[in-house]
Amino acid sequence: MTGDQDPNDAFQVSEEWDTYAKDTFDYLGSYDVPEEEEVELQTIAEARAMDTGATVRVEGIATAAFEAGGQTNLYIQDETAGIIVRAPGLNIQVGDRVEAQGENSDYYGMAQILSSSANVEVVESSAGVPDAQEVNSSAFTGSNGEAIEGEFVQVNQVEVIDKNEFGDFTVQDEQGTFVVQPQNEDLLSVGDTFEQVKGVVDYNYGEYKLLPRSQSDLIEKVFAVTANPASGSVVQGTEVTLNTAEPDATIHYTVDGSEPTAESTEYESPILITQDTVVQAVVVRANGETSEVASFEYKALKALDDVEIHDIQGAAHTSPYEGQNVKGVEGVVTKLDGNNGFYVQSLNPDDDIATSEGIYVYKRSSGVETGDVVSVNGKVTEWREDGYSDAADLLTTQMSASEVTVLSSGQSLPDPVVIGVDREQPTKVIEDDGLESFDPTQDGLDFYESLEGMLIELPEPKVTGPVKYDELPVYVETSEDQDFTRAGGLLISPEDYNPERMLVDVDGFDVDAKTGDYFKQSITGVVSYDYSNFKIRVTGELPELQDGGTDRQSAELEGLKPKMTVATYNMENFHAGTDPEKVQRIAESMVENLNTPDVVGLVEVQDNTGPTDDGTVEADESYQTLIDAIVEAGGPEYEFTDIAPLDKTDGGQPGGNIRVGFIYNPDRVTLTDKPSGDATTAVDVNEDGLTMNPGRIDPTNEAFDDSRKSLAAEFEFNGEKVVVVANHFNSKGGDDGLFGANQPVVLGSEVQRLKQAEVINGFVEKVEERMDHANVVVLGDLNDFEFSAPVETLKGDDLTNMMEELPEEERYTYIYQGNSQVLDHILVSNHLAKRTKVETVNINADFSEADGRASDHDPVLAQIHLKKSKQGPPAWAKKTKHHKHH
Repeated sequence: MTGDQDPNDAFQVSEEWDTYAKDTFDYLGSYDVPEEEEVELQTIAEARAMDTGATVRVEGIATAAFEAGGQTNLYIQDETAGIIVRAPGLNIQVGDRVEAQGENSDYYGMAQILSSSANVEVVESSAGVPDAQEVNSSAFTGSNGEAIEGEFVQVNQVEVIDKNEFGDFTVQDEQGTFVVQPQNEDLLSVGDTFEQVKGVVDYNYGEYKLLPRSQSDLIEKVFAVTANPASGSVVQGTEVTLNTAEPDATIHYTVDGSEPTAESTEYESPILITQDTVVQAVVVRANGETSEVASFEYKALKALDDVEIHDIQGAAHTSPYEGQNVKGVEGVVTKLDGNNGFYVQSLNPDDDIATSEGIYVYKRSSGVETGDVVSVNGKVTEWREDGYSDAADLLTTQMSASEVTVLSSGQSLPDPVVIGVDREQPTKVIEDDGLESFDPTQDGLDFYESLEGMLIELPEPKVTGPVKYDELPVYVETSEDQDFTRAGGLLISPEDYNPERMLVDVDGFDVDAKTGDYFKQSITGVVSYDYSNFKIRVTGELPELQDGGTDRQSAELEGLKPKMTVATYNMENFHAGTDPEKVQRIAESMVENLNTPDVVGLVEVQDNTGPTDDGTVEADESYQTLIDAIVEAGGPEYEFTDIAPLDKTDGGQPGGNIRVGFIYNPDRVTLTDKPSGDATTAVDVNEDGLTMNPGRIDPTNEAFDDSRKSLAAEFEFNGEKVVVVANHFNSKGGDDGLFGANQPVVLGSEVQRLKQAEVINGFVEKVEERMDHANVVVLGDLNDFEFSAPVETLKGDDLTNMMEELPEEERYTYIYQGNSQVLDHILVSNHLAKRTKVETVNINADFSEADGRASDHDPVLAQIHLKKSKQGPPAWAKKTKHHKHH
């Protein structure tokens, strides 16, 4: 073999490469590492003082070993100092005496010897770990830390006081504070106290830090017994090691349930767990004094070569066998997952509904077919499926197979679990115990987990919303008192977010569904999970969808001589270049479905160039595109008003400069003649109304950081002034999923909406107090429900939320994962409530684009009977008692 002689020409296989048969050892060679010249043995302190790049040779005892970047960081020390020996593939045990030669190096201030496995030699096995050197926090300061860097130390009486985003913990003793950096941050919590903390001293990011080697280095009590592993599920054959930090003492234990004493069996070697066992132990000092009894409870899991799928799944969200390599797990292949893997289900089920009989096997190019009975060897893992990176998702129990053997083929599949027949779904509670207990008959989250990877059948499922992201929301059964929409969708309530909804993965199927459609036949599939939700992966064909007859609505309310109409409409990223078909649909809906409202608060208007990020902020062409289309559809010629945001400051699609604005019919209403505001100036109020028209409400308030600013406009109708406030509160993005791993769910986005609601409520109060004959309408996409804290805050004592006046079946403007809900609202001054009617015009949320949807939100329309106000003293005059006529 000559190799490639000339890199500039084509590689000549025949001349420059010797080809041999594959799968043979005959031609394997070996490579002799040239022996490095041995240098003289030094103390570690002497080696640390050498120049960087010098070859050094030291001897010391291994005190710790950590894997980092594919190599081992081996901490060794002698009587003079400690240092890291860094090399790949080291198999050295803590307590071994080693000799190491390599290049003296400095890794961002941390002394280390760069070596190879050939140059690190054990000269004495199990020589014993030296006692930890007792130090206090002052030893970790910048000036003192060098003296203990790389050494095994111990600090007494510490408390954990803080944790940073990188998993480093600040702890304090009587002298001050220092940093502990555990390998697993779950070992520590703020508030923990320890009588002793041991570990080796590392230097990184400009700080000396203590690295505990394992949980047994974190000693809550010295005069006590610890066990490794701690209580929990362990595989039969596991050995339990007992420890104490108490010097010159013995451990005595029992496994028969009796209380241990100084007379009980003395602990000398690890305890073998072959069945469920409770180990109780005490420490006994030389003077006979005994510690408190420590108790460790072990559930003995079946041996790794004797498990069924239900053993692996367990009655829990994570497998008791996680991380273990199991052998000979048998089942029948129920569904293939492309070339990545397959689902198997046990042919030997247990009678516990809490333990699933199915599991996903990850094995690329396995070659198995549906109906194959297989035996699988592999590692049990908890896998994070596809999802949003910032979401706390449940994990899926899987087997990462090393070997798959087909035992037979053509096996008929197990009968699927029929929902509503074989198993009753929880229909109200998703999760009510913070994942503390596993209740598949009570909690929806646990119900689906108990079926993970199994075949299920959904008899005659009904559709609760259109397909989005290839997910079709359906249900089979509901609670007796379930609230439904006019279209047959599932309404949410504060106590019921409808765990009976199931999302069917229809990727690859041609499905055009609307709320109220249904299937006459069953859908069969396996239970899986991704994007914060359980999913049904269809096996076989999807049955034919039946038309449920849901129609797009038209409003009954219209503008009359004494009655003004106001609407809110989220048009979903509308701009001048929006698809003409969508423009036409929205325009036609303004005319035919909304009866050309006098004023429309528009939500999600983008600048003239839409998502193109070119510095454009004005949206006059976007509004004009809609205005022209409304005329084309037979409506009046509207006018528009808005305030453009500063570029890229209001969130939404990057470059789109999303905002709220108004179109209004000048034949019916006028925009009162006042100077317009700008992006950063806050509108104020006096007895004559707004000081700017339109004007932004407190736009520089932190409540509106990176969010759409609220816009107030003052209109005149029949001589009466009406202040209309358009809003688009910050989205629910970042909230925990209802079926996520954080239970109870945390609504992180609600904090900002509450602040926004407080600002707008304060503005409404100002209008009501200062303006003569104040008529206020607050509308828009508030991104929250009528019963939510932000919407209650917005309402305060001044407004009535007209959405609460609607019949329940009309109380929705949006469908999220099959849940019908109100996000778009119209609120009015309390004195207008009795003279206001409202309706949701359900033309979008229930439907697909093929069925006429123009946006993901439904518009809301209100009709307000504005009566001429009685002439009287202005508001400010009443307050100051200085009467003056006008």
